[in-house]
Amino acid sequence: MAASQDIIKQLALIKTVIEEYNYQYYVLDNPSVPDAEYDRQMLALQTIEQQYPDLLTDDSPSQKVGDMPLPDFKQVTHEVPMLSLDNAFDRESFLAFEKRMQDRLKNTNEITYSCEPKLDGLAVSLLYENGKLVRGATRGDGRVGENITANVRTIRNIPLTLRGDNYPQRLEVRGEVIMTRDGFIKLNKTQLQQEKKVFANPRNAAAGSLRQLDSRITAKRPLLFFTYSLGLVENEQYPLADCHSARLKQLSDWGLPLSKELQVAEGAEACLDYYQHLGNIRDSLNYDIDGVVFKADVIELQKTLGFVARAPRWAIAHKFPAQEEMTVVQEVEFQVGRTGAITPVARLEPVFVGGVTVSNATLHNADEIERLGLKVGDTVIIRRAGDVIPQVVSVIIDKRHKNARDIVFPETCPICDSAIEKLEDEAIARCTGGLYCAAQLKESMKHFASRKAFDIDGLGDKIIEQLVDQKLVKTPADFFSLEFVQISNLERMGEKSAANLIQSLEKCKQTTLAKFIYSLGIREVGEATAANLAAHYCELEAIKHANMESLQEVSDVGAIVAQHLINFFAEEHNVQVIDGLIAAGIDWPIIEKIKIDTLPLSGQTFVLTGTLEQMDRNAAKATLQSLGAKVAGSVSAKTSCVVAGEKAGSKLAKAESLGVKVINEQEMLDLFSQLSGLA
Repeated sequence: MAASQDIIKQLALIKTVIEEYNYQYYVLDNPSVPDAEYDRQMLALQTIEQQYPDLLTDDSPSQKVGDMPLPDFKQVTHEVPMLSLDNAFDRESFLAFEKRMQDRLKNTNEITYSCEPKLDGLAVSLLYENGKLVRGATRGDGRVGENITANVRTIRNIPLTLRGDNYPQRLEVRGEVIMTRDGFIKLNKTQLQQEKKVFANPRNAAAGSLRQLDSRITAKRPLLFFTYSLGLVENEQYPLADCHSARLKQLSDWGLPLSKELQVAEGAEACLDYYQHLGNIRDSLNYDIDGVVFKADVIELQKTLGFVARAPRWAIAHKFPAQEEMTVVQEVEFQVGRTGAITPVARLEPVFVGGVTVSNATLHNADEIERLGLKVGDTVIIRRAGDVIPQVVSVIIDKRHKNARDIVFPETCPICDSAIEKLEDEAIARCTGGLYCAAQLKESMKHFASRKAFDIDGLGDKIIEQLVDQKLVKTPADFFSLEFVQISNLERMGEKSAANLIQSLEKCKQTTLAKFIYSLGIREVGEATAANLAAHYCELEAIKHANMESLQEVSDVGAIVAQHLINFFAEEHNVQVIDGLIAAGIDWPIIEKIKIDTLPLSGQTFVLTGTLEQMDRNAAKATLQSLGAKVAGSVSAKTSCVVAGEKAGSKLAKAESLGVKVINEQEMLDLFSQLSGLA
């Protein structure tokens, strides 16, 4: 079926609108419409192209999804060679570079420089003919690269058609393809989930993504392109600017993306200030850079200075201190974090990297050690970026010593000798002695005393830290044997405050079974789960001895939480602490056995949002749970009712969009009154 002129005009308009949205989003970094509006326009475009296949063109915005795999990459000979840059590694070598230019120019005036971040990615050439992208190629050896047109077409911020009509007939643009740090983390997470190879760093990930024979894979990778220079230029309709920085601005006007960090500087000292500035903000950027590129900005100066061998005399890369170096793993030790996570740490032969001497590097977990194939005694590459803990990037297998030995994970906690828990679907192993382990003591104590647990008034984080540091408490049970003199001698703790804390500790001995269970800090056992356990079993001993099948009968308790509970109560150290708490006088009312499914709100899920004025939110939550309801933190199609207080936001909006019942605070209170005699 042939398309009418109206359809053709509509299609052209939609393409123009989408290209404008892409330009504002990717080049100007100033999105003008919500994602939903962009999606609507894209859907309209795809619908027309599906109905009228003859209207589908290579430069359509819909064609960034990749095509069928190629058998191999064809070679491309660059019509203008892609040269490399000389490097400067310190202030003196940069100043020597400028002096060479001054001497050659016989010029005493300050040189104007274009200053650009040296992006750590893959150099790429894009060729446009009559404004259409016709070829993408890698740098290769500078003379011959690989044709990666199908892949570069999938990169979101590369325009398939240039903007305006004042560009050269043939225009070659050079730039860098990178992967953002956020995108790199997400990609590696996906690779691990799919049991595929993970990448060592964003640069390797970008290079690997660009060199996929199947461009559909490239299309799924979070790649970006940033322009930094021109190559071939033929048949100019309008003259190019006479400065490099102004030419980059022209490229931006034609729809090509530039780095936001571009600047112009007058003289060498201003360049060095820029270098220092970029070094200071380097770790806050969402992409990797390994230095700064300085170029003489005036094109006539570039022509006068010319080239030497394979590099221009008018540009230099001022590199940052190396972030990767080679060293030897002398030993692997295991540290216990505040949440019980067991982390292997490589003890290294000291090496200077990233501006400091490094002797330790994190290995994360057993899966990471297996991925690296690491042994004690191996020669490795380590990476340090800013204040980030150094990491082992890869093992140099060719340098492996015959005496290298396997890394063996401990079976018990290296701090307290409690059992170590590692679930099948988790990468991290953890100590199960949460109430006893010295490495976890401060955090477990803070949780125990927190408002939703024992709510011990006057026992703040700083006081707890002092008590632990002075070894006055070693388990939560020790709180209840503290003496007045011990407390009053603490920093910022006078006699009155000490007396108040003693009273508060005595008062807190009367609690509820639900709060007691919550206070133990068992993994993934929050308030709601603790309340469900208390209501289901009614007594602590029954919970302690419950098996996997029994625990999973409790609302909100699945196989993972059940395993956490079993592992926690199987650890003798934890049981001893619990016995100590009972011996210290901790008590709660006897709970009568109530069948949850007989409660009036059983099987219903409520969500609280906004500010409640007549009732404390925790009290409202507890009341709903006592009536059999589950109280969730997010709205879904399975939500039964949303209670919307003042200034309710996105949760209310989502409830309305899903057609979920919404009531206000007064209606909730009325509901409580109606059901109070039924629970």
